Amino acid sequence: MPLTVVPEPPADDSPMPASASLIDQIVREGARKMLAVALQAEADAYIAAFADERDEADRRLVMRSGYHQPRELLTAAGAIEVKAPRVNDKRIDAETGERRRFSSAILPAWARKTPQISEVLPLLYLHGLSSGDFAPALGQFLGSASGLSASAITRLTEQWKAEQRVFADRDLSGVDYVYLWVDGIHVNIRLEEHKLCLLVMIGVRADGRKELVALTDGYRESTESWADLLRDCKRRGMRAPVLAIGDGALGFWSALREVFPQAREQRCWVHKIANVLGALPKSAHPAAKKHLAQIWNAEDKEHAQAAVADFQAAYGAKYPKAVAKVADDLDELLAFYDYPAEPWVHLRTTNPIESTFATVRHRTKVTKWPGSRAAGLAMAFKLIESAQARWRAVNAPHLVALVRAGARFERGVLLERHESKDAA
Repeated sequence: MPLTVVPEPPADDSPMPASASLIDQIVREGARKMLAVALQAEADAYIAAFADERDEADRRLVMRSGYHQPRELLTAAGAIEVKAPRVNDKRIDAETGERRRFSSAILPAWARKTPQISEVLPLLYLHGLSSGDFAPALGQFLGSASGLSASAITRLTEQWKAEQRVFADRDLSGVDYVYLWVDGIHVNIRLEEHKLCLLVMIGVRADGRKELVALTDGYRESTESWADLLRDCKRRGMRAPVLAIGDGALGFWSALREVFPQAREQRCWVHKIANVLGALPKSAHPAAKKHLAQIWNAEDKEHAQAAVADFQAAYGAKYPKAVAKVADDLDELLAFYDYPAEPWVHLRTTNPIESTFATVRHRTKVTKWPGSRAAGLAMAFKLIESAQARWRAVNAPHLVALVRAGARFERGVLLERHESKDAA
């Protein structure tokens, strides 16, 4: 579910316009009808698959049997009433001796809300809603908050806390993260005495898939917070990444050199451009952006270095501080050019993390009452977990394993492959 689907609460208590209310009703009715058709088609297909199976009296063993009692289902379109078809299956399982039973894959017997609602809840929490605010917020979004009382939210939160703890303690020895994005995300939710700061690490597995590696709370500029996280990951079996990508201001880099000194460093170009522009007058921004784009979007490292020389010639005399921000980190800014060209677009920024938290991090509202850090971490974990299901692999995923193996690339093209030393 896109993060932008959660509506802003109205600024006052004025009623929703009639046209909006009518649209909501139409959408919910359409969802109800589509679900009914899908459920009926699923039941019909099941019955048709066993149409030839009959008892001694030549009667069908699998047949329609009316409908189950109607129930309310919370969906992204709102609260709708569902009547699931009933199937009478008289067949006996030869192994267990028990009667077989039709079970809908679309609407399990226990389901009272669609998975999308579970994605909305942590998002609302991180947007600044306390557990007591969920009912009216979801009432607006869904048309009903039935079954989602404060106590139900509390139970879900405890479940998510447990899931986050299991995730944080899992064994990492069986997974190899070749590329690693890191960032410190300040979330405007007030927990205890401070706002929540998340230390986030997302990696690329050897098969090219992106995956959340670690998530904890800490201090963004603190080397020790990052070192504690990296040490914990190493203790659980994590290998050194080949390349780590992050903001140059993070204390992460000192921690990385301590825990995984063999990993190379790549500075995020989005953050770097913002830093450079901060040292220039606004009138110089448009031209400076074009110069910088010629560096990070160059054909290869050689052309990027030529673009750096052009940038220095254009701005060095008047704005030496702006030029120094590029020159001082040049090796780390151009490191991605030493890897396959296809994933360059992924490797030069921390966008995988930024995009996941884009909706959350820019909010200014905080919770009305302090919450626990464990709850904040659990909500963030569920948010990333929901987003992770939609992450796509990096471009040319088959080349990631070659990078780990020590293959060399020139101008983004594979030159040779040789055995790498153990980076663990």
